[in-house]
Amino acid sequence: MRDRVTLACTECKQRNYDSAKNKKNTPDKIELKKYCSTCQKHTIHKETK
Repeated sequence: MRDRVTLACTECKQRNYDSAKNKKNTPDKIELKKYCSTCQKHTIHKETK
């Protein structure tokens, strides 16, 4: 049930993190506030393909 997703920074579009989510419980794309090493600050990271 859990699928692997990639998280990308909304500011620099760098793909920084991999995560897992249950598509049955959360069918929408996830958004998490994570640290971006390229921007060197905490930014919103959105789910990408």
